[in-house]
Amino acid sequence: MFVQAIPGADALTIDGGIVRIRPVMPQDRDRLVELYRSSSPESLRMRFFVVPGEQTIAAEVDRLCRPPSPTEHGAVLAETAGQLAGVASYEVGDGGAGAEFAVFVADAHRDRGIGTLLLEHLRAVAGTAGVTELRGDVLPANAAMLRVAAGLTGRAGSRIEDAVLAVGLPTDVTEAELGAADARDRVAERASLRPLLAPRSVAVVGAGRKPGGIGHETLRSLLRYNFTGRVYPVNPHATEVCGLPAHPSLSALPEPVDLAVIAVPAPAVVDTVRDAAAAGARSAVVLTSGLGEGGAAGRSAQRELVEVARAHGIRLVGPNCIGVVNTDPEVRLAAAFAPVLPPAGGLGVASQSGAVGIALLEHAERAGCGLSSFVSLGNKADVSGNDLIAYWYDDPATRAVALYLESFGNPRRFARLVRGLARRKPVLAVKSGRSIAGQRAGASHTAAAAAPDSTVSALFAQAGVIRLETLGDLMDTARLVTDQPLPAGDRLGVIGNAGGVNVLAADAADGAGLRVAPLTPALRERLRVVLPPLSGDDNPLDLGAGASPAAFAEAVRTVAASGEVDSLLLVVAATRANDVPAMLASVAPVLDATPELTATVVVLGLAEPPATVGNRGVPVFDLPERAVRSIGHAAWYAGWLRQPVGSTPPRVAGVERGRELLREALAAGPGWQPYDRTAEILGAYGIPVVPAVRVDTVEGAVAAADSLGYPVALKVADPDLVHKSDVGGVALNLTDPEQVRGAYPAVAASAGPCGPVLVQPMRRGQLELVAGVVHDTQFGSLVMVGLGGVHTDLLGDRALRLTPVTDLGAGRMWRSLRAAPLLTGYRGAPPVDTGAVEELLCRLGHLAEDLPEVAELDLNPVMVGPDGVAVVDAKLRIAPVGAEPDGILRQLRAAGPAVGES
Repeated sequence: MFVQAIPGADALTIDGGIVRIRPVMPQDRDRLVELYRSSSPESLRMRFFVVPGEQTIAAEVDRLCRPPSPTEHGAVLAETAGQLAGVASYEVGDGGAGAEFAVFVADAHRDRGIGTLLLEHLRAVAGTAGVTELRGDVLPANAAMLRVAAGLTGRAGSRIEDAVLAVGLPTDVTEAELGAADARDRVAERASLRPLLAPRSVAVVGAGRKPGGIGHETLRSLLRYNFTGRVYPVNPHATEVCGLPAHPSLSALPEPVDLAVIAVPAPAVVDTVRDAAAAGARSAVVLTSGLGEGGAAGRSAQRELVEVARAHGIRLVGPNCIGVVNTDPEVRLAAAFAPVLPPAGGLGVASQSGAVGIALLEHAERAGCGLSSFVSLGNKADVSGNDLIAYWYDDPATRAVALYLESFGNPRRFARLVRGLARRKPVLAVKSGRSIAGQRAGASHTAAAAAPDSTVSALFAQAGVIRLETLGDLMDTARLVTDQPLPAGDRLGVIGNAGGVNVLAADAADGAGLRVAPLTPALRERLRVVLPPLSGDDNPLDLGAGASPAAFAEAVRTVAASGEVDSLLLVVAATRANDVPAMLASVAPVLDATPELTATVVVLGLAEPPATVGNRGVPVFDLPERAVRSIGHAAWYAGWLRQPVGSTPPRVAGVERGRELLREALAAGPGWQPYDRTAEILGAYGIPVVPAVRVDTVEGAVAAADSLGYPVALKVADPDLVHKSDVGGVALNLTDPEQVRGAYPAVAASAGPCGPVLVQPMRRGQLELVAGVVHDTQFGSLVMVGLGGVHTDLLGDRALRLTPVTDLGAGRMWRSLRAAPLLTGYRGAPPVDTGAVEELLCRLGHLAEDLPEVAELDLNPVMVGPDGVAVVDAKLRIAPVGAEPDGILRQLRAAGPAVGES
């Protein structure tokens, strides 16, 4: 795949610094000359093979500063803190799609990964211009350049010619190369965010003397939480705040601080960040509101705020946030003004909304759910959910991640990063804006419209993100997946002393994707031996209201050891005649002895039930439905983990012809395309389309029908008419010339007087499906399949998948349909060729990846049967692709208002 470079992008170096990568401009001439003049002779020799003289340097700078022409040459540079750190360029040779590249990094900035960043962006520019390979001659002694090339791609070809190594770098990016780039990005993110989340010193700017102010309360929070580093109040109008000496400015502090927490009026924020930069601060949390969410002036100020921070290598959280928390006992950072702070634990939390963040912290504190870190993202002017996903990936203290999102900024990058994280640890998310009213509220709150909910659901499902409906469900599930084992399957065992509640738990299991399966006769017999007479000896297992603690423990021990359940739910109801604490104490060692079994406990009727049971911390719930839902979510995630990813099948021969046809169609004008062009583009991707003949007269229709063979269908050929059947533009099962003549006038007139008509042979199938592609400017292209024909809109039985579509992913698409049994042999009917269905979906995935200009592609109906698939009708709309999020290049989000981005 090729990626499109965005001119001027900020990126992270391997040590966490920030560099600006942008095209070389003529005004960079003097700085480029100085770059070469100030470099060591050995560095120059590695680049030029000799130590260059002034004329050679001048000629090189002339070459770099030419006006950009990507099909012929390109050059990008890296600058950091006002210094030129490096430059990279390519030159396209005569006749061919290859180009010669060169990279040079300043001596002071070696070993920071800047050469790798330059080449990543350079090959993106070259690939967009049609260059397929970057080639360069490298001296064998230039180990640094050889390491860069090897790190970028495992396909870097090399050969020895005239005592130099000729290195080749393909410009397309493979999944393996993306994985390597993500690994580099994670190292850079951890280094970049370390001063923010694990600072050694913190300054609170705007720490007032009186309680109640944001700055004052944040300072108190730092002190009460026993921050292990040094704390400095900054207030020019005070000599002491919260018992600490106050300083008039950041520049007056006795040392540079890692983190500046800013709580000053909005007009003063930008200057405060400038002061922080001058004082050596490495990160900032801006609590102040009234910037990006405060109108045009606020958005402009926020843009300037990010530009100032980036120019000085400062990572920034907020503005308009409630702060950050790190519970690591070596740090104990609580730079936040939330009313409660969480206990230490394994859950990392990021919230776009401050109020939601406070709710999550309160719930965590109440339920005893420990957090590793908490970040209130606010306007996400700089640090976003994507940054934290990369940070948490390798964070040993974070065992699960919880996200509250209102919208996405770069969902393509989010999808790839969160999929990698979910393979390593559970990721839970609540995404607001599912309803129309919620979308309106979200848009007004974040200044960004919410993404279509079906697209978000497809993204989460593919990426292994556990999507929750409510904050309560989020925290309930987090309590389970953070510290408990994942279920090995969907079999739930329910044991309790309250029969009615047991039944409610069993009812809830069905909606949670769990099975309360009957116990085997052998297990029931064992239970009858070890237990007194039971109210019921099957699953759910009713021990009766009078069950003793010993009986409860024995029932749990026997069922847990049976291997017949994957998870357990224990219901303990208090009465005046039983001892609930004793019951919980009796089952605790049994649960501790089976650490591989997922378990939850529901306690009813106890005024102050414990938050957990046993040393392993089995979570306690107040209602069976909550416990069952949390187990169901954990079981879904465990099932996702067990699924192999699959592979992307090779493309069919001839896809280049499809690209050529698409370019020709765009040149003729965007919009809905004629059937013959649509069929030709689909044919280039090996997608079978039933042939059709375009006619303009009734006799032409009869002649075409005679040639094709009866029965035939007539369809209006107007490409702009989306729903032909709604206006009488379709006539089916015409078996002779007279029927053709009779049907032709109405079909031809359905889109206007005497419109052209398509004549097509009828195709039979066991089932009608609909399939297609839709391009979303934020999420990219999605492939769709569902029940087709007249059922398409009525039933809404569809599955969506973001590209790329793997072979196994295609199979999961049709299996997720409610109509899936119809494909596998329903009520004695033969099964359809599901392999052909999967092949069709994979080829649609290839088309969607290669041709993002395909705005809509609707194949309806697709006739499927035991002998394969046939596309009976196809509609295609194309449109130019504008600026869209880049999901591949390593870069920070652009400075701008972007309130609500992820």
